[in-house]
Amino acid sequence: MTEAQTLEPTAPVDAPGTGTPLLQVSNVEVIYNSVILVLKGVSLAVPKGGITALLGGNGAGKSTTLKSISNLLRSERGEVTKGRITYRGEQIYGLNPSDLVSRGVIQVMEGRHCFEHLTVEENLMTGSYTRKASRGDIDADLEMVYTYFPRLKERRRSQAGYTSGGEQQMLAIGRALMSRPETILLDEPSMGLAPQLVEEIFNIVKSLNEEQGATFLLAEQNTNVALRFAHYGYILESGRVVMDGPAADLRENPDVKEFYLGMSEEGRKSFRDVRSYRRRKRWLS
Repeated sequence: MTEAQTLEPTAPVDAPGTGTPLLQVSNVEVIYNSVILVLKGVSLAVPKGGITALLGGNGAGKSTTLKSISNLLRSERGEVTKGRITYRGEQIYGLNPSDLVSRGVIQVMEGRHCFEHLTVEENLMTGSYTRKASRGDIDADLEMVYTYFPRLKERRRSQAGYTSGGEQQMLAIGRALMSRPETILLDEPSMGLAPQLVEEIFNIVKSLNEEQGATFLLAEQNTNVALRFAHYGYILESGRVVMDGPAADLRENPDVKEFYLGMSEEGRKSFRDVRSYRRRKRWLS
């Protein structure tokens, strides 16, 4: 991988956890199967103690961005061919994913992956296997997870494969917490969940951020809910960052309202009307 000469993205000045970015992605390009260019110079900065949202439609490059950070591209024949990814100022591209977990970065994959034949509690315990911690510390962390996800405590003896989609999403996040991460890469947490469950999941993310100091980079198609909980946001289109800013500003931006929230100065628009953004893209003109 070659390093590109590029301006480093700066941490948002008004977001919690300002200062030197904890995680920095600079001008990264990703190619699949040696021919398909998916990311085209993506740059973003994630400040310590913040919730940063990576927004965009299906196929925009959100999951690929997270996998480029967590070094999970090779299993899908993907490769970072340009740019730089640093964590605490150190280059992390090429690290074994387990080494990255030991440094405090863990990804919760899209699709609520769990070990279906294991119980809920056994799934949670697998998240602690990368740590060198006493049994007392691990038990304390397990109780902490149950505090944030009381439903998991109720189902702790149930096989994970027989739990609901919302419970499996909670389980995936809880298992990540058992590794005591500093930064969590959360991919599409709202996918396939009822609105009430989406609110519950995002409120838990907010609590973990505020009470445990966890830093989040979350990829999400549900722009409306993501911008209500995030501090800062980046919008991806076709593998490029086309807009970024404090979440409160993005919520009020007329382009974001029209193209992602289905709103305009004339009021709410139908999806068919909103689709016209692909032909206009005012932010690229």
